[in-house]
Amino acid sequence: MDVCSGNGASRAVVVGGGIGGLTAALALIRRGWRVTVLERAAELKPVGAGIGLAPNAQRALDVAGLGDAVRALAAWQGEGGLRTPSGRWLSRTDPQAAAEAFGGPMVLLHRATLIDTLAAALPEGALRTGELAELADRGAVDRPAVVRTTTGDIEADLVVGADGINSVLRKALFPAHPDLAYAGFTTWRVVVPDPGRPFAPHETWGPGRIWGTQPLKDGRLYAYAAARTPRGGRAPDGELAELRRLFGAWHDPIPAVLEAAEGGPVLRNDVHWMAEALPAHHRGRVALIGDAAHAMAPTLGQGGNQAIEDAIVLAHHADPHGDLATGLAHYSAERLPRTMGIVRKSERTARINMLRNPVGIAVRNTLISAVSVLCPAFPLRSFADIATWQPPGRTYADQARKQDTPRQKETP
Repeated sequence: MDVCSGNGASRAVVVGGGIGGLTAALALIRRGWRVTVLERAAELKPVGAGIGLAPNAQRALDVAGLGDAVRALAAWQGEGGLRTPSGRWLSRTDPQAAAEAFGGPMVLLHRATLIDTLAAALPEGALRTGELAELADRGAVDRPAVVRTTTGDIEADLVVGADGINSVLRKALFPAHPDLAYAGFTTWRVVVPDPGRPFAPHETWGPGRIWGTQPLKDGRLYAYAAARTPRGGRAPDGELAELRRLFGAWHDPIPAVLEAAEGGPVLRNDVHWMAEALPAHHRGRVALIGDAAHAMAPTLGQGGNQAIEDAIVLAHHADPHGDLATGLAHYSAERLPRTMGIVRKSERTARINMLRNPVGIAVRNTLISAVSVLCPAFPLRSFADIATWQPPGRTYADQARKQDTPRQKETP
């Protein structure tokens, strides 16, 4: 049995080495916890491609001391907008106006780059890969939690379930909770070399289909697509062939991106979401974060952003020397309404941008075009309650500016 020992610090075990789990580990270490991260994969090779970090997630990463480092790695998004399959612009984005409205710009980087940056900031030995983990005991006020791994049991004062959409820990904590709901559509993601055609970053809405093309800082392009399809489907002749059937006749640069994707991996995933909220985001000494707590459709681009927020708020409330039960109750009370509000908003957005009815599409597109002309700030206002979120306590950047003052620093 691996137990708390050595330097006497309270021990936290994070199950899952993705974006949320690594952020939680860094934030808990800054809070004074001794942390072990257990990742089932033999090495950190994140599936997926690009991730957009909204200003809310960037502020959260400031608390962990990595906000500026991540911003330096990101591809900053220029003017783009929303298009139809023919190429007609429905609306154009003003990145400066968005930055002013949200307190910072939207940035994009590769998921692998973000994972590598987070993992590199961990102390040596904190990350253990190739470790299958399950919850043997969720713990209570009078006893530690126990995580069972392939190399033995670990006792912990706090366990963080960051094990993703098919979370083993969520099922152990809330076995009666209904399974996630299928959102009715599938997504594809590719990263390709620059196809050599200039383009403006864009998202394109067609009948029951979406395509997006965004630049990465290293010169490659990140493209994502979605279409209403039956659950569990697979293309008999390959996913690139399926993308060509669905999007090959759409506007430039989409055909060029599909051509550049030849021979490379095309990721396909059905989208599931948490239609019914969990009763809490914790139980005993275990807290859930990210998709384990609130899986959502990707239509607002907030899945990874909310996992980062979760990690910072959890560390804020989890005092290694205080009343953990009260801290976890505060974590659930703070995060559950916000995240489930975004889950539901993401699902509503998916129903709008994945419309298939021609009349509905015509009405939607007319309204979008009119709003972009008559009230261009409206789309920004509709996202402001998400993007303007502020982390609890001062950020790392604030602390750095005030480190020479006699005032005691606040912990994140």
